[in-house]
Amino acid sequence: MAMGSFNGTGSQMPTAEINMTPLVDVMLVLLIIFMITAPLMTHSVKVDLPRASSTPTPEKPMTLQVAITADNKVFVGSEPVDAATLETRFRDAVGQDANVELHLKADRDSRYESVAETMSTARRAGIGKIGFVTQPGDSH
Repeated sequence: MAMGSFNGTGSQMPTAEINMTPLVDVMLVLLIIFMITAPLMTHSVKVDLPRASSTPTPEKPMTLQVAITADNKVFVGSEPVDAATLETRFRDAVGQDANVELHLKADRDSRYESVAETMSTARRAGIGKIGFVTQPGDSH
C-alpha cells in the first residue's frame, strides 16, 4: 500500500510496512490442520482387562514416639525407659516392622549428648528413618 507524502517535489518516498494478512492466513491454516490431526495421533491398544474386587492397602510404617525431657529422661510412648532397655525396645519395634520410623521429640533444654545417644542406639537397633518433631516458631 503506497502512501503519499506532503513534500512539494511530488516524488513518493518508499515506506516499509509489514503485510500481516498472509501471516494470519498461514497461521489459521496450520491451526485447522493441527486441530484435525491431533485426535488421530492418540494410539491406544484395546485390551480387555480382568476384573478383580480388591481394595488397595496403604502400608504406613510403624512409628515409634520417643521423647526426651529437660532432665534427660527418655520416654518411649508414655513409658519411661532407661538406656539398657531402650535398645531392646528399638530392636523389638524393628522385629515387628522393618520400616519402623522414629519420631524424636527433645526438649529444648535437654542435653545434646542424650539426643545423640538415643539416635545412635536407634541406628544400632536397625532403625533407618529418624525424624525430629518440632513446633512451628516465630519467623524472625
